[in-house]
Amino acid sequence: MHKVLAQWFMAGSAALALAGCSQKAAPDESQLGNGEGTIELAEYPDRPYWGDTHLHTDNSVDAFGFGVRLGPEDALKFASGEEVTSTTGIKAKLVRPLDFLVIADHSDGLGATRRLYDAPRLLIRDETLRRWHDMMHESPEQSQQAVAELITAAANGTLPEAMTDQARNKEATQEIWGALLDTLDRYNRPGKFTALAGFEYTLMPDGNNLHRVVMFRDGKDKTGKVLPFPGLNTEVQGLWDYMDSYTQVTSGQVLAIPHNSNLSNGLMFELTMPDGGAMTAEYARRRAAHEPVVEATQIKGDSETHPFLSPNDEFAGFGVKGWELGNLPLTARSTPDMYGGNYIREALKRGLSIEERLGVNPYAFGLVGSTDSHTALATGDEDSFFGKHTGNEPAIKDRALHSQNIGTGIGRFGWQYLAGGYAAAWARGNTRAEIFDAFKRREVYATTGPRMVVRLFGGFDFSTTDWDGDWVKAGYTRGVPMGGELADSGKAPTFLISALKDPDGANLDRVQVVKGWVDGSGAMQERVYDVVWSDMDKRARRGGKVPAVGDTVDRNTASYTNDIGAAELRAAWQDPDYVEGQRAYYYLRVLEIPTPRWPLYDAVRFGVKLPDDAMEDAVAQERAYSSPIWLKPAAAK
Repeated sequence: MHKVLAQWFMAGSAALALAGCSQKAAPDESQLGNGEGTIELAEYPDRPYWGDTHLHTDNSVDAFGFGVRLGPEDALKFASGEEVTSTTGIKAKLVRPLDFLVIADHSDGLGATRRLYDAPRLLIRDETLRRWHDMMHESPEQSQQAVAELITAAANGTLPEAMTDQARNKEATQEIWGALLDTLDRYNRPGKFTALAGFEYTLMPDGNNLHRVVMFRDGKDKTGKVLPFPGLNTEVQGLWDYMDSYTQVTSGQVLAIPHNSNLSNGLMFELTMPDGGAMTAEYARRRAAHEPVVEATQIKGDSETHPFLSPNDEFAGFGVKGWELGNLPLTARSTPDMYGGNYIREALKRGLSIEERLGVNPYAFGLVGSTDSHTALATGDEDSFFGKHTGNEPAIKDRALHSQNIGTGIGRFGWQYLAGGYAAAWARGNTRAEIFDAFKRREVYATTGPRMVVRLFGGFDFSTTDWDGDWVKAGYTRGVPMGGELADSGKAPTFLISALKDPDGANLDRVQVVKGWVDGSGAMQERVYDVVWSDMDKRARRGGKVPAVGDTVDRNTASYTNDIGAAELRAAWQDPDYVEGQRAYYYLRVLEIPTPRWPLYDAVRFGVKLPDDAMEDAVAQERAYSSPIWLKPAAAK
């Protein structure tokens, strides 16, 4: 085994074969957790299962330092529908429980701030550690400052010696990881709620965000043989080596989800190798194999696209304002030449271009959303946003008023936060295996919080008559679902497109197809097509564009009505600009009608006046992004 990986694997390598799935499947012990009996599975994926793959608890260095005192068990209780009390003393319960959850605490220093906080002061000999300990006990503001210093020291390699003792850290990590895995298995209830093991790999060269959430398919019998892999002072190929070794040692399965690419300063989706050299086919192949999906939207902004990259896209600015400032610690500002490596739509195009040269696409990924909440509460709803961390939970009356980091003149800690995002997985049932496998085959989609039902199939002989029969079966038997690939048949592809509103949310404005391709000269191109929209007879195109749907939001009461928009939109759409032999991708963007954002709800709830810049973005059109379908030259598929 690679020497860098050795300490992250524990003794023992007994492999268990996973049971195959049919109409009725009996998962193995790692799948059952706290469940019993046989799990009924649908013939085809029959519904989207809703989850969060990026949640932090008090085991994360930063989350604990920011003040959270809720652990993994609280997080699982909340996500599965139980009431909990937040760190700031607010009773919290999801109106609609989630179907699955990945607790993704940072692998670096797992539980370190909590251990430092709990340590008897008299036994802390290092002056820096003692000062951090005192700051964490003094006030929330001082605690956050202590954690900021700790993270900076970790990134610079200047942590106190007591915190770099590998043997001691491994023992502590092993204890915390083992307890987490026990808790996950206890709360995993196949058919009802899926608890998945994971961690956040925090690769952050010079503060640029190259983080990944690592997500396992298995229970403790396999995940207990490894420890979370550290991110600081490593490289992403080392993570992939770790994942390969996990599979070899345990016969289990694992994948990684790059997240929050908008703060990578152009490094997340480069055209080169990480060292600046020419990208190799082997590197591209490994990235595609290990990272089948990416996080398109979360609390720290939306990473679909940017107006600079998509100037003809009138909806390109969602979740962008306040997040173009640079990397995670704001130590380096972003410049427009970096945006291409920060945003997903451009990355998908880059993947096509790289595939033209190398024969493999490193960026053929599906899209999911998640929260990245550091409160242990997985909530992505605008009217019940619980904050990024405990410093801006709802108990903080003025949390939506801030737009700058004090003393810097720049920042984003306030209304610029999005309420979060969710991941939707099309699966045959709610089990670890089914949810994970949906991610692996990219049959997943992202939303900015609402739970609209979005479905996409691609093929060559679909038509409107398919709606009259079993169109889902037709989609699977005569085409491919979102995340799939089509071999060019010499005929324009046709797509079956269906979108249903969130049953408890806003009506839909429109469904768009976003197409990216490489033209005959090798240039990367994109186009956004309005495919189907509400009141099409009244909202005829003007100048090639569909008129705005309208706005029913009352800014004084933070309310809206569903007097506009549609509950359901669907279409059988054929690409009008098809060119034989051209590499292309197609994904859906589904837009709701305008609704209030969380700062407006806060303004009404607390009776505060939002600053002008916050009021400009107090209303937005929430959205969903499907995973793409790729069209490849016949010989390339």
